[in-house]
Amino acid sequence: MCTAAALCGSLLLAACGPGGDTGAARPTPARIAHGPAELPIPHGKGSKTPDDFNGDGHRDLVLDTLVKAQSHADDAGIGVVYGSARGLTPGARQLLSPARYAARTKGRLPNVFDAEASCDLDRDGFTDLIVSTDPPYDGQGRPPVPLQILFGSPRGLTRAVKLTVPAVARFGNDWPDQPVCGDFDGDGAQDLVLHASGERLSYLRGPFGRKGTPRAAGAPLPSPGEVPTGPAADVDRDGYDDLVVRAAEGASRASVVLGGPAGPTRTGTVLPVGLDVALGRFGRGAALDAAVGTLDETLLRYDLPAACRGTLRSPGSLLDAADFDGDGLSELVSSGSGLRVFRGRTTGLSTAGTVTVEPPPRGTTQVLGVGDWDGDGRADLAVRTYRGETKDMVAVYPGRKKGLLTAKPAVAFSTSEFLADD
Repeated sequence: MCTAAALCGSLLLAACGPGGDTGAARPTPARIAHGPAELPIPHGKGSKTPDDFNGDGHRDLVLDTLVKAQSHADDAGIGVVYGSARGLTPGARQLLSPARYAARTKGRLPNVFDAEASCDLDRDGFTDLIVSTDPPYDGQGRPPVPLQILFGSPRGLTRAVKLTVPAVARFGNDWPDQPVCGDFDGDGAQDLVLHASGERLSYLRGPFGRKGTPRAAGAPLPSPGEVPTGPAADVDRDGYDDLVVRAAEGASRASVVLGGPAGPTRTGTVLPVGLDVALGRFGRGAALDAAVGTLDETLLRYDLPAACRGTLRSPGSLLDAADFDGDGLSELVSSGSGLRVFRGRTTGLSTAGTVTVEPPPRGTTQVLGVGDWDGDGRADLAVRTYRGETKDMVAVYPGRKKGLLTAKPAVAFSTSEFLADD
Protein backbone atom coordinates (compact mmCIF):
# COMPACT_ATOMS: atom_id res chain seq x y z
CA MET A 1 0.00 0.00 0.00
CA CYS A 2 1.27 3.46 -0.83
CA THR A 3 1.55 5.49 2.40
CA ALA A 4 3.69 8.39 1.15
CA ALA A 5 1.74 11.52 0.33
CA ALA A 6 2.16 13.21 -3.01
CA LEU A 7 3.60 16.66 -2.44
CA CYS A 8 1.96 19.35 -4.50
CA GLY A 9 1.36 23.07 -4.32
CA SER A 10 3.64 26.06 -4.31
CA LEU A 11 7.20 25.88 -2.98
CA LEU A 12 7.67 27.40 0.48
CA LEU A 13 11.27 28.40 1.22
CA ALA A 14 12.65 28.79 4.72
CA ALA A 15 15.91 30.64 4.18
CA CYS A 16 18.84 28.86 5.79
CA GLY A 17 21.70 30.31 3.83
CA PRO A 18 23.54 33.51 4.68
CA GLY A 19 21.19 35.89 6.43
CA GLY A 20 18.63 33.23 7.35
CA ASP A 21 18.17 30.57 10.03
CA THR A 22 17.05 32.81 12.89
CA GLY A 23 17.26 31.42 16.38
CA ALA A 24 19.90 28.85 15.52
CA ALA A 25 23.11 28.26 17.42
CA ARG A 26 26.04 30.38 16.27
CA PRO A 27 27.96 28.46 13.60
CA THR A 28 31.64 27.68 13.84
CA PRO A 29 33.63 30.34 11.93
CA ALA A 30 34.85 29.15 8.57
CA ARG A 31 38.46 28.03 8.41
CA ILE A 32 39.72 29.44 5.13
CA ALA A 33 43.00 28.13 3.77
CA HIS A 34 45.48 30.88 2.78
CA GLY A 35 48.74 30.43 0.94
CA PRO A 36 50.40 27.37 -0.53
CA ALA A 37 51.48 25.78 2.77
CA GLU A 38 51.14 22.02 2.51
CA LEU A 39 50.74 19.64 5.45
CA PRO A 40 51.78 15.99 5.51
CA ILE A 41 49.10 13.43 4.73
CA PRO A 42 48.20 11.67 8.02
CA HIS A 43 49.18 8.00 8.02
CA GLY A 44 46.35 5.57 8.78
CA LYS A 45 46.15 1.86 9.42
CA GLY A 46 43.01 1.15 7.42
CA SER A 47 39.31 1.73 8.05
CA LYS A 48 35.84 1.06 6.69
CA THR A 49 35.06 4.78 6.29
CA PRO A 50 33.93 5.70 2.75
CA ASP A 51 36.37 7.76 0.67
CA ASP A 52 39.17 7.25 3.20
CA PHE A 53 42.18 6.99 0.91
CA ASN A 54 44.81 7.10 3.68
CA GLY A 55 42.90 4.80 6.04
CA ASP A 56 42.91 7.07 9.11
CA GLY A 57 39.16 6.78 9.74
CA HIS A 58 38.31 10.22 8.33
CA ARG A 59 36.54 10.87 5.05
CA ASP A 60 38.44 12.68 2.29
CA LEU A 61 37.17 14.88 -0.57
CA VAL A 62 37.93 14.39 -4.27
CA LEU A 63 38.03 17.51 -6.45
CA ASP A 64 37.73 16.56 -10.10
CA THR A 65 37.86 20.17 -11.33
CA LEU A 66 40.56 22.61 -10.23
CA VAL A 67 41.09 26.24 -11.17
CA LYS A 68 43.83 27.10 -13.64
CA ALA A 69 46.59 29.68 -13.46
CA GLN A 70 45.12 31.19 -16.63
CA SER A 71 42.14 30.45 -18.85
CA HIS A 72 42.58 27.65 -21.39
CA ALA A 73 45.65 26.27 -19.61
CA ASP A 74 46.02 22.51 -19.32
CA ASP A 75 44.03 20.71 -16.63
CA ALA A 76 46.25 20.23 -13.57
CA GLY A 77 44.65 16.92 -12.62
CA ILE A 78 42.59 15.70 -9.65
CA GLY A 79 42.82 17.16 -6.16
CA VAL A 80 42.27 15.30 -2.89
CA VAL A 81 41.77 17.08 0.43
CA TYR A 82 42.30 14.79 3.41
CA GLY A 83 40.08 14.68 6.47
CA SER A 84 40.72 14.85 10.19
CA ALA A 85 38.79 14.58 13.45
CA ARG A 86 37.72 18.21 12.91
CA GLY A 87 36.74 17.76 9.27
CA LEU A 88 38.56 18.49 6.04
CA THR A 89 42.08 19.95 6.32
CA PRO A 90 42.80 21.91 3.11
CA GLY A 91 46.54 21.94 3.80
CA ALA A 92 46.66 18.13 3.82
CA ARG A 93 46.17 17.67 0.11
CA GLN A 94 47.39 15.65 -2.85
CA LEU A 95 47.53 16.65 -6.50
CA LEU A 96 47.04 13.69 -8.83
CA SER A 97 48.47 14.86 -12.14
CA PRO A 98 48.70 12.50 -15.13
CA ALA A 99 52.44 13.13 -15.39
CA ARG A 100 53.06 11.88 -11.84
CA TYR A 101 50.33 9.30 -11.30
CA ALA A 102 48.94 7.93 -14.59
CA ALA A 103 49.98 4.65 -16.19
CA ARG A 104 51.32 4.79 -19.73
CA THR A 105 49.64 3.12 -22.69
CA LYS A 106 51.96 2.29 -25.60
CA GLY A 107 54.52 4.55 -23.99
CA ARG A 108 52.18 7.55 -23.82
CA LEU A 109 50.82 9.34 -20.78
CA PRO A 110 47.15 10.38 -20.96
CA ASN A 111 46.07 14.00 -21.20
CA VAL A 112 42.72 13.30 -19.50
CA PHE A 113 42.59 12.27 -15.84
CA ASP A 114 39.05 12.37 -14.43
CA ALA A 115 37.75 10.86 -11.18
CA GLU A 116 34.89 8.41 -11.77
CA ALA A 117 34.23 6.26 -8.68
CA SER A 118 35.78 5.28 -5.35
CA CYS A 119 35.66 2.16 -3.17
CA ASP A 120 38.01 -0.32 -1.52
CA LEU A 121 38.59 -2.70 -4.42
CA ASP A 122 41.32 -4.82 -2.82
CA ARG A 123 39.82 -5.01 0.72
CA ASP A 124 42.89 -3.61 2.48
CA GLY A 125 41.06 -0.86 4.41
CA PHE A 126 42.15 1.96 2.09
CA THR A 127 39.70 3.43 -0.43
CA ASP A 128 40.82 3.31 -4.07
CA LEU A 129 40.02 5.79 -6.84
CA ILE A 130 38.94 4.78 -10.35
CA VAL A 131 39.79 7.38 -13.00
CA SER A 132 39.15 7.68 -16.75
CA THR A 133 41.89 8.51 -19.25
CA ASP A 134 42.34 8.91 -23.02
CA PRO A 135 44.63 6.14 -24.24
CA PRO A 136 45.75 6.18 -27.89
CA TYR A 137 43.27 4.54 -30.26
CA ASP A 138 43.25 4.38 -34.06
CA GLY A 139 39.51 3.72 -34.35
CA GLN A 140 39.93 0.14 -35.47
CA GLY A 141 38.33 -2.71 -33.51
CA ARG A 142 37.83 -2.58 -29.77
CA PRO A 143 39.25 0.49 -28.02
CA PRO A 144 41.64 -0.01 -25.11
CA VAL A 145 40.32 0.18 -21.56
CA PRO A 146 40.40 3.87 -20.51
CA LEU A 147 40.02 3.22 -16.77
CA GLN A 148 42.85 3.16 -14.26
CA ILE A 149 42.97 2.48 -10.50
CA LEU A 150 44.89 4.50 -7.93
CA PHE A 151 45.10 2.32 -4.84
CA GLY A 152 44.90 3.89 -1.39
CA SER A 153 47.69 3.53 1.16
CA PRO A 154 48.87 5.04 4.47
CA ARG A 155 50.57 7.75 2.37
CA GLY A 156 47.46 8.46 0.30
CA LEU A 157 46.75 7.48 -3.28
CA THR A 158 49.50 5.74 -5.22
CA ARG A 159 50.51 5.62 -8.88
CA ALA A 160 47.80 4.19 -11.14
CA VAL A 161 47.55 0.78 -12.76
CA LYS A 162 45.34 0.01 -15.72
CA LEU A 163 42.05 -1.76 -15.00
CA THR A 164 41.89 -5.17 -16.63
CA VAL A 165 38.60 -5.94 -18.37
CA PRO A 166 38.81 -9.54 -19.66
CA ALA A 167 37.75 -10.00 -23.27
CA VAL A 168 34.95 -12.35 -22.20
CA ALA A 169 33.35 -9.48 -20.24
CA ARG A 170 33.30 -7.03 -23.18
CA PHE A 171 30.61 -6.59 -25.83
CA GLY A 172 30.80 -4.57 -29.02
CA ASN A 173 33.30 -1.84 -29.77
CA ASP A 174 32.32 0.87 -27.28
CA TRP A 175 34.70 2.22 -24.67
CA PRO A 176 34.33 0.23 -21.41
CA ASP A 177 33.59 3.12 -19.07
CA GLN A 178 31.02 4.59 -16.62
CA PRO A 179 32.26 2.53 -13.61
CA VAL A 180 29.96 1.97 -10.62
CA CYS A 181 31.22 0.37 -7.38
CA GLY A 182 29.07 -1.94 -5.29
CA ASP A 183 28.80 -5.36 -3.67
CA PHE A 184 26.33 -6.66 -6.22
CA ASP A 185 26.75 -10.37 -5.41
CA GLY A 186 26.67 -9.99 -1.61
CA ASP A 187 30.05 -11.61 -0.89
CA GLY A 188 31.45 -8.62 1.02
CA ALA A 189 33.86 -7.51 -1.73
CA GLN A 190 33.40 -4.45 -3.94
CA ASP A 191 32.65 -5.17 -7.60
CA LEU A 192 32.64 -2.92 -10.66
CA VAL A 193 29.91 -2.51 -13.28
CA LEU A 194 30.87 -0.84 -16.58
CA HIS A 195 29.12 0.20 -19.75
CA ALA A 196 29.75 -2.36 -22.53
CA SER A 197 27.44 -1.54 -25.49
CA GLY A 198 24.17 -2.70 -27.03
CA GLU A 199 22.37 -2.64 -23.65
CA ARG A 200 24.98 -4.81 -21.99
CA LEU A 201 26.96 -4.31 -18.77
CA SER A 202 30.42 -5.62 -18.02
CA TYR A 203 30.40 -7.11 -14.52
CA LEU A 204 33.77 -7.48 -12.76
CA ARG A 205 33.73 -9.33 -9.43
CA GLY A 206 35.97 -8.19 -6.61
CA PRO A 207 38.22 -8.20 -4.81
CA PHE A 208 40.73 -6.83 -7.30
CA GLY A 209 44.46 -7.53 -7.42
CA ARG A 210 47.03 -4.76 -7.19
CA LYS A 211 47.63 -5.09 -10.93
CA GLY A 212 44.01 -4.11 -11.63
CA THR A 213 42.66 -7.60 -12.27
CA PRO A 214 39.21 -8.66 -10.98
CA ARG A 215 38.71 -11.94 -9.13
CA ALA A 216 36.31 -13.10 -11.82
CA ALA A 217 34.37 -11.87 -14.85
CA GLY A 218 31.84 -13.52 -17.13
CA ALA A 219 29.84 -12.69 -20.19
CA PRO A 220 28.25 -9.21 -20.28
CA LEU A 221 24.87 -8.95 -18.56
CA PRO A 222 21.72 -7.84 -20.43
CA SER A 223 20.62 -4.42 -19.23
CA PRO A 224 17.61 -2.09 -19.60
CA GLY A 225 19.91 0.75 -20.65
CA GLU A 226 23.38 1.90 -21.67
CA VAL A 227 24.61 4.06 -18.79
CA PRO A 228 25.21 2.55 -15.32
CA THR A 229 24.87 5.19 -12.63
CA GLY A 230 26.03 5.32 -9.01
CA PRO A 231 26.22 5.43 -6.15
CA ALA A 232 24.95 1.89 -5.69
CA ALA A 233 22.64 1.08 -2.76
CA ASP A 234 20.74 -1.90 -1.39
CA VAL A 235 17.34 -0.62 -2.49
CA ASP A 236 15.21 -3.58 -1.39
CA ARG A 237 17.25 -4.46 1.72
CA ASP A 238 18.05 -8.01 0.60
CA GLY A 239 21.79 -7.84 1.20
CA TYR A 240 22.79 -7.15 -2.43
CA ASP A 241 23.69 -3.71 -3.80
CA ASP A 242 21.55 -2.36 -6.64
CA LEU A 243 22.18 0.41 -9.16
CA VAL A 244 20.38 2.72 -11.57
CA VAL A 245 20.87 2.19 -15.30
CA ARG A 246 19.86 4.99 -17.65
CA ALA A 247 18.72 4.36 -21.21
CA ALA A 248 21.09 7.05 -22.53
CA GLU A 249 22.89 10.25 -21.54
CA GLY A 250 20.71 13.31 -20.95
CA ALA A 251 16.97 13.12 -20.41
CA SER A 252 16.08 9.45 -20.63
CA ARG A 253 14.28 6.59 -18.98
CA ALA A 254 16.05 4.89 -16.07
CA SER A 255 15.62 1.57 -14.30
CA VAL A 256 16.65 0.15 -10.96
CA VAL A 257 18.68 -3.01 -11.60
CA LEU A 258 18.73 -5.39 -8.64
CA GLY A 259 21.76 -7.34 -7.47
CA GLY A 260 21.81 -11.00 -6.50
CA PRO A 261 24.13 -14.02 -6.31
CA ALA A 262 24.83 -13.67 -10.05
CA GLY A 263 25.27 -9.90 -9.83
CA PRO A 264 22.99 -7.12 -11.15
CA THR A 265 20.81 -9.21 -13.42
CA ARG A 266 17.19 -8.29 -12.59
CA THR A 267 15.30 -5.16 -13.58
CA GLY A 268 13.26 -3.92 -10.65
CA THR A 269 11.43 -0.62 -11.11
CA VAL A 270 11.30 1.36 -14.36
CA LEU A 271 11.53 5.06 -13.52
CA PRO A 272 10.14 8.07 -15.41
CA VAL A 273 12.14 10.00 -18.00
CA GLY A 274 14.42 12.53 -16.33
CA LEU A 275 17.85 14.10 -16.19
CA ASP A 276 19.10 12.59 -12.92
CA VAL A 277 18.13 10.03 -10.27
CA ALA A 278 18.89 9.93 -6.54
CA LEU A 279 18.18 6.99 -4.23
CA GLY A 280 17.45 7.57 -0.55
CA ARG A 281 15.15 6.84 2.35
CA PHE A 282 12.83 9.80 1.94
CA GLY A 283 9.92 8.20 3.85
CA ARG A 284 9.28 5.35 6.29
CA GLY A 285 8.83 2.56 3.76
CA ALA A 286 10.58 -0.77 4.12
CA ALA A 287 12.76 -0.07 1.06
CA LEU A 288 14.54 2.93 -0.43
CA ASP A 289 12.90 5.56 -2.61
CA ALA A 290 13.87 7.27 -5.89
CA ALA A 291 13.74 10.92 -6.93
CA VAL A 292 13.87 11.72 -10.65
CA GLY A 293 14.82 15.26 -11.63
CA THR A 294 13.36 17.07 -14.64
CA LEU A 295 13.45 20.68 -15.80
CA ASP A 296 9.95 21.30 -14.42
CA GLU A 297 9.55 19.13 -11.32
CA THR A 298 10.94 16.24 -9.30
CA LEU A 299 9.10 12.93 -9.66
CA LEU A 300 9.11 10.57 -6.68
CA ARG A 301 8.78 6.81 -6.44
CA TYR A 302 8.42 5.61 -2.85
CA ASP A 303 9.13 2.19 -1.33
CA LEU A 304 10.81 0.52 -4.28
CA PRO A 305 10.02 -1.68 -6.09
CA ALA A 306 6.37 -0.93 -5.22
CA ALA A 307 7.00 2.59 -6.53
CA CYS A 308 4.18 4.61 -4.98
CA ARG A 309 4.07 7.96 -6.75
CA GLY A 310 4.64 11.50 -5.56
CA THR A 311 5.65 14.85 -7.02
CA LEU A 312 7.74 17.73 -5.73
CA ARG A 313 6.79 20.97 -7.46
CA SER A 314 10.34 22.16 -7.87
CA PRO A 315 12.70 21.77 -10.82
CA GLY A 316 15.84 19.82 -10.04
CA SER A 317 17.98 18.60 -12.90
CA LEU A 318 20.77 17.38 -10.55
CA LEU A 319 19.98 15.42 -7.40
CA ASP A 320 21.78 14.04 -4.34
CA ALA A 321 20.47 12.36 -1.19
CA ALA A 322 21.85 12.31 2.37
CA ASP A 323 20.71 12.40 6.00
CA PHE A 324 21.79 15.84 7.23
CA ASP A 325 19.92 15.88 10.57
CA GLY A 326 20.65 12.30 11.67
CA ASP A 327 17.02 11.18 12.00
CA GLY A 328 17.44 8.16 9.72
CA LEU A 329 15.60 9.75 6.79
CA SER A 330 17.26 11.17 3.69
CA GLU A 331 17.04 14.76 2.56
CA LEU A 332 17.02 15.59 -1.16
CA VAL A 333 19.54 18.08 -2.54
CA SER A 334 18.24 19.69 -5.72
CA SER A 335 20.60 21.78 -7.84
CA GLY A 336 20.74 23.20 -11.32
CA SER A 337 18.46 26.23 -11.22
CA GLY A 338 19.42 26.90 -7.59
CA LEU A 339 20.48 24.83 -4.61
CA ARG A 340 17.72 23.63 -2.30
CA VAL A 341 17.49 20.90 0.31
CA PHE A 342 14.12 19.22 0.95
CA ARG A 343 13.53 17.50 4.27
CA GLY A 344 12.66 13.81 4.50
CA ARG A 345 9.64 13.02 6.68
CA THR A 346 7.62 9.94 7.61
CA THR A 347 5.12 10.88 4.89
CA GLY A 348 7.80 11.58 2.30
CA LEU A 349 9.73 14.60 1.11
CA SER A 350 8.31 17.91 2.27
CA THR A 351 8.52 21.48 1.02
CA ALA A 352 8.05 22.69 4.60
CA GLY A 353 11.34 23.86 6.09
CA THR A 354 13.15 23.79 2.76
CA VAL A 355 16.74 25.04 3.00
CA THR A 356 18.17 27.33 0.34
CA VAL A 357 21.96 27.38 0.09
CA GLU A 358 23.61 30.42 -1.46
CA PRO A 359 27.38 30.07 -1.06
CA PRO A 360 29.55 33.15 -1.32
CA PRO A 361 30.98 34.42 -3.63
CA ARG A 362 28.53 34.74 -6.47
CA GLY A 363 29.01 32.43 -9.41
CA THR A 364 27.99 29.01 -10.65
CA THR A 365 27.58 26.47 -7.85
CA GLN A 366 27.88 22.71 -8.20
CA VAL A 367 27.48 20.01 -5.57
CA LEU A 368 30.76 18.17 -5.05
CA GLY A 369 29.31 15.54 -2.78
CA VAL A 370 27.48 14.64 0.41
CA GLY A 371 29.09 12.74 3.28
CA ASP A 372 30.07 12.88 6.93
CA TRP A 373 33.40 14.75 6.84
CA ASP A 374 33.42 15.83 10.50
CA GLY A 375 32.50 12.44 11.98
CA ASP A 376 29.41 13.52 13.93
CA GLY A 377 27.10 10.95 12.35
CA ARG A 378 25.32 13.50 10.15
CA ALA A 379 26.01 14.11 6.47
CA ASP A 380 27.58 17.38 5.30
CA LEU A 381 27.24 19.21 1.99
CA ALA A 382 30.31 20.14 -0.09
CA VAL A 383 29.85 22.64 -2.93
CA ARG A 384 32.10 24.49 -5.35
CA THR A 385 31.29 27.97 -6.64
CA TYR A 386 33.31 29.21 -9.60
CA ARG A 387 33.61 32.13 -12.00
CA GLY A 388 35.38 31.20 -15.20
CA GLU A 389 38.37 28.87 -15.02
CA THR A 390 40.59 30.85 -12.65
CA LYS A 391 38.47 31.65 -9.56
CA ASP A 392 36.56 29.35 -7.24
CA MET A 393 35.67 28.58 -3.64
CA VAL A 394 34.92 25.19 -2.08
CA ALA A 395 32.67 25.29 0.99
CA VAL A 396 31.52 22.51 3.32
CA TYR A 397 28.25 23.01 5.24
CA PRO A 398 27.92 20.61 8.21
CA GLY A 399 24.64 18.85 8.83
CA ARG A 400 22.86 19.48 12.12
CA LYS A 401 19.87 18.23 14.05
CA LYS A 402 17.86 21.43 13.70
CA GLY A 403 17.81 23.33 10.43
CA LEU A 404 19.52 20.59 8.39
CA LEU A 405 22.65 22.63 7.56
CA THR A 406 24.68 25.37 9.20
CA ALA A 407 24.16 28.84 7.75
CA LYS A 408 27.89 29.32 7.18
CA PRO A 409 30.47 26.80 6.01
CA ALA A 410 32.76 25.19 8.56
CA VAL A 411 35.64 25.18 6.08
CA ALA A 412 36.20 27.06 2.83
CA PHE A 413 39.14 27.21 0.45
CA SER A 414 40.05 27.75 -3.20
CA THR A 415 41.36 24.94 -5.36
CA SER A 416 44.07 27.39 -6.43
CA GLU A 417 45.95 25.91 -3.45
CA PHE A 418 46.79 22.98 -5.72
CA LEU A 419 48.54 25.21 -8.26
CA ALA A 420 51.51 25.48 -5.89
CA ASP A 421 51.82 21.69 -5.88
CA ASP A 422 51.90 21.28 -9.67
